[in-house]
Amino acid sequence: MKEMKKIANNIFKVALSLFLGGAILYWMYRGFDFKQVEDVLLHKMNWTWMLLSFPFGILAQVFRGWRWKQTLEPLGEKPRDSVSVSSIFLSYALSLVIPRIGEFARCGVLRRWDGISFPKSLGTVVTERAIDSLLVLIIAEIVFLLQIPVFLNFFRTTGTSMDSILGQFTATGYLVTAICGVAVLILLHFLLRKLAIYNKVKATLGGLWQGVISLKGVKNVPLFIAFTIGIWLSYFLHYYLTFQCFESTSHLSLMCGLVTFIVGSIAVIVPTPNGAGPWHFAVKTMLILYGIQSNDALYFVLIVHSVQTLLVILLGIYAWIALAFTKKHSQINIKK
Repeated sequence: MKEMKKIANNIFKVALSLFLGGAILYWMYRGFDFKQVEDVLLHKMNWTWMLLSFPFGILAQVFRGWRWKQTLEPLGEKPRDSVSVSSIFLSYALSLVIPRIGEFARCGVLRRWDGISFPKSLGTVVTERAIDSLLVLIIAEIVFLLQIPVFLNFFRTTGTSMDSILGQFTATGYLVTAICGVAVLILLHFLLRKLAIYNKVKATLGGLWQGVISLKGVKNVPLFIAFTIGIWLSYFLHYYLTFQCFESTSHLSLMCGLVTFIVGSIAVIVPTPNGAGPWHFAVKTMLILYGIQSNDALYFVLIVHSVQTLLVILLGIYAWIALAFTKKHSQINIKK
């Protein structure tokens, strides 16, 4: 009975995330002429810049794999570089199917291929997320404070008031925003419930705690900081270079790119596959605030998100193939 309830609960969470993402995308693109997308892709888009952005998308995940290995070493766990990176590639691809499942999957990969303790590795994942979230919040505060004059100047030169911007929101727009907020609260509820379960399991709790304190034992702190900066700088360049792919966004400043990047990063907290829906809505809204026409903003978020999601899938396929040819921990021990 408990098993059935657990399965039903998981199915509900997956269905909810898919419905939420789908509902937001449907609302945004209802009545949209998708035939024009083909014309933009084939004739109006500069693919050179898109291709130039790919190495940074790959580097971000490679840096994350290297940093993860570094956080595990103080716990006495030493995964191979190749396995650590492949686990990251695979985790992002799997999260496209079931949001957040990749975080558990990558711990499973290390357990199966390198014999790494699952609770310990899961603890370091929690640590990583906490560090990344803190970094994003700090950058967000600094960037938005710096951009206040830009927003005020926008209102002054265009004669636009905050009331008129809010007036452009339909009832559906407010509803989408409210749904995103509720989704975040539901996610927090499930996380707290899972944490309560972990508290009942002594071994798992011990592993999580070890993961949290593992940063104290990181041997090369400057390298850890460099990896963290490398991750987020690569993510940003992976996104910002795509501005040059479209005539409508090619003139936008670096600071505009940073603002929209931060807003998009916060939006993906809502548990949908690769942030589909909330990311589109958040980035499109910010681009409009910077003077981009609504249709151009819709093209931008649809094409950029779709192409970058394709890259995530390709990296996941590569990791799956690479792991298939990688010797497991048990096989290495037998040979020894």
